[in-house]
Amino acid sequence: MKFDFNDEKNTLLLQKRGITFQSVIKAINKKGILTDFKHPNEVKYPNQRIFVVEVDGYTYCVPYIEDGDIIFMKTIFPNRKFMKLLETK
Repeated sequence: MKFDFNDEKNTLLLQKRGITFQSVIKAINKKGILTDFKHPNEVKYPNQRIFVVEVDGYTYCVPYIEDGDIIFMKTIFPNRKFMKLLETK
């Protein structure tokens, strides 16, 4: 599995949210993915899924599209709803 992302979006995420796709990839390699599910709005975001990862003690959702063995990450946003997943670890 290979990860890909838009470099401009990565810079914007660092400026606006203080997180990068590289941080997410590092977290996946170290701790794995907490959960993975279909995007709830399949009409607007067809073929898109979301995985949840822990970065620096907080949970982040990462919408992505899978194309063969490449996972193209679209964005990253924090979501406290999934913090309970950390408690079960």
